[in-house]
Amino acid sequence: MTGQLRNPPLVVYVDVDDTLVRTIGTKRIPITGAIDHVRALHAQGAELFCRSSGGADYARAAAEELGIAPCFTAFLPKPHFLLDDQPFAEWRRRLNVHPVQCESESVATYRAALAARLPSRR
Repeated sequence: MTGQLRNPPLVVYVDVDDTLVRTIGTKRIPITGAIDHVRALHAQGAELFCRSSGGADYARAAAEELGIAPCFTAFLPKPHFLLDDQPFAEWRRRLNVHPVQCESESVATYRAALAARLPSRR
């Protein structure tokens, strides 16, 4: 176990459109609850990645516009597919959280929810 972290950072991928900001015509409306949640997760030690189907540059620009770019480790395009031996729906340590459901959550509550999804170890 030498060199392994006991409690590695919670890794979070955050979408841009309709998660952090809503665009109606030419008007962009920040989704303050999700933005505040990103700041809180960052302060609690989560490792955050900002992603968008608009690409990495768009994700970075949106995060800068919202004043949260320093919260993110990297900016990524949203993938078109995952190359993995396990279907995404079967990942044991995965949660999908809608932005309207995140306000009262924290790194601790996400860790607890993830732990509850693990099979028991007898």
